[in-house]
Amino acid sequence: MKLPDNEIRDITKLLEEGKPLPDKYRFMLFGDDREIELVWNGKSQEVTNVVLPFQTIEHVDEPRAEEKLLMQPDLFDLASGRQLKGWTNKLIWGDNKFVLSSLKSGPLREEIEANGGIKLIYIDPPFDVGADFTLELKVGGEELTKAPNVLEEIAYRDTWAKGSDSFLCMLSERLRLASNLLSKDGTIFIHCDYRQSSAIKLILDEVFGPQNFLNEIIWGYGAGGNPSLHFPRKHDSIFWYRKSEQFSLFNSKESIMRVPYDESTLTTHYKKTDENGRKFRVQNVNGKEYRTYADEGKLVTDVWTDIGAQNATSPISNESTGYPTQKPEMLLRRVITSSTRPGDIVCDFFCGSGTTAAVAEKLGRKWITSDLGKFAIHTTRKRLIGVQRELKTQDKEFRAFEILNLGKYERQLFVTGIDEIDAKTLNQKELNKEQAFIRLISTAYKAEPISGFRTFRAKKAGRVVAIGPVDMPVSRLFAEQVVDECIEKGVTKVDLLGFEFEMGLFPSIQDEAASKGVDLVLKHIPKEVFDKRAVEKGEARFHDVAYIEIRPHFKGNSVAIELTNYSVFYTQGVTSFAEDNLKNGGSQIVVENGQVIKISKDKNGFVNPREVLTKNWHDWIDYWSIDFDFTNRKEIIRVKDAKTNEVKETWTGDFIFENEWQSFRTRQDRTLELKSIFNEMPPGKRKIAVKVVDIFGNDTMKVITVTIGEKR
Repeated sequence: MKLPDNEIRDITKLLEEGKPLPDKYRFMLFGDDREIELVWNGKSQEVTNVVLPFQTIEHVDEPRAEEKLLMQPDLFDLASGRQLKGWTNKLIWGDNKFVLSSLKSGPLREEIEANGGIKLIYIDPPFDVGADFTLELKVGGEELTKAPNVLEEIAYRDTWAKGSDSFLCMLSERLRLASNLLSKDGTIFIHCDYRQSSAIKLILDEVFGPQNFLNEIIWGYGAGGNPSLHFPRKHDSIFWYRKSEQFSLFNSKESIMRVPYDESTLTTHYKKTDENGRKFRVQNVNGKEYRTYADEGKLVTDVWTDIGAQNATSPISNESTGYPTQKPEMLLRRVITSSTRPGDIVCDFFCGSGTTAAVAEKLGRKWITSDLGKFAIHTTRKRLIGVQRELKTQDKEFRAFEILNLGKYERQLFVTGIDEIDAKTLNQKELNKEQAFIRLISTAYKAEPISGFRTFRAKKAGRVVAIGPVDMPVSRLFAEQVVDECIEKGVTKVDLLGFEFEMGLFPSIQDEAASKGVDLVLKHIPKEVFDKRAVEKGEARFHDVAYIEIRPHFKGNSVAIELTNYSVFYTQGVTSFAEDNLKNGGSQIVVENGQVIKISKDKNGFVNPREVLTKNWHDWIDYWSIDFDFTNRKEIIRVKDAKTNEVKETWTGDFIFENEWQSFRTRQDRTLELKSIFNEMPPGKRKIAVKVVDIFGNDTMKVITVTIGEKR
């Protein structure tokens, strides 16, 4: 394109002054054929290409009845009634950006394609700037606000740090990755509200193409509200796009897709009655006569007003999990039914309370779902176990599911797509930030900084100190590197500090370290390290990971496990600060050194005696489960070689926890069994693993060795 001299002069001046070019020059210079484009600060067409292995942490499967197994003996173990082969549903803990990229380009893609590909993706992203991972939990008849952990706070900051700009950056990249994953005959549903709907629609047009738009569904979920300056905002938008013209499935005849005719239509048109008493009408179309029945209803339009939100949000509803953004199952039933068949794969990468997975399981669909919040993973696990139990009592089929971590990784994997000069600058900035972070943690831990080591950062009371990253969980790989350096340097005692730990990491990593002569202690870093006042007052308390005590009971060749104690040392908030900030007559729930405490002031401003809400050790426990033969199944990861594209299977050295018995609390039933049923086992030595998840969603495990059939 030939530009006028004055335009060339203006462009040159802007470039010399280091100023950005106005958008009009982008179109003049590069000739973009898009008529409409949404532009925001930080917009990029690039997506991450990081591929991480998935580690199977836990396998969950309710045993089937024996008569059902005989129908498909190749799929199930006749002795236990558990699924052996075929697709296993997947619940993944991790950043969905890396989950999506690892599914897109990793070894699991082959298994997905062999099962027909992904036919439907439903995404309900955190479109509200206040969606910050805060949750309300029930403890001792009171509501405790669970604050987000540091990883969740970082995710929230990254999503909303620059307002809508950073939110759109986050969502755009994930939609591009999701588009690449979706099968050519698949569709995607994006759930949003008035705050971001206009921008999201333009992004979807850009990623999927406006020609692949199918519907904007308006979900009107109820009355109420009396704002003074506008109508009550009581609907969400759900955008529905197809991947390509190959999409052709629309299940319009299914009952969930039909709604009753209005009274005037019934009165005017459905006047005839057949021999069974059903009202119908007769219509002639192109010379053919068609009969339609009133009780079959009509196809629902793109305005859905027949699905209320109360099933998901009401505390007395059987569906309610207490999750603030939970959607009703009927909504997801209609979404999933509309464009999938039984056996199709359905995905949700912001799973929250697990509604998509629960409905997919009930409808006989396969599913993959993920979330960054560990509590979301725990809530979904409980919910899916409940679905398995429900389908089992109804004598209906269901699939096993597995809980996965994003696998072993190192931080440099996350620096991609930058040139060498930028990489050096970024690495120096990261190094400076990391050094400041290490000084901060060392000071709060009252440790003396040291240098010259790969993983050690400080020392305290005869122990070296290693510090995990602020922006990701302490992984098994990092813990192994710490132990390896201990052996190399002749160190026998080490504290490993972390904000968050990979699921299933302990106690196996401590046992492994002990076998090599290293006393490895894992400690949680409190969020209060970032509060200078708390550090100065000594109220930033580092605490050990939780500890379980159990007792085996024997009866012949059977064993039962009793949970006898659970020690936890959490602190959330600084009690003295909370007391100072309380209003007269007010109250607040805090967590201090493993106790949930209610603090309050009377109307005159005097502080009342503190009330401990966790009166028993088991008040902390939300869920526990047992694997009666823990070393039965090795944890194998599949890793694709970047040079040869060959997929290699490697044993991590750990084992998959097979969930054989469990007891847990729900919002509707707060009781908890503390002793399992007796489980018959072959004589000999066995390792039994017990997993406990506390009310904050954090897990820990204990493994014991027992001898079955021994005289006692």
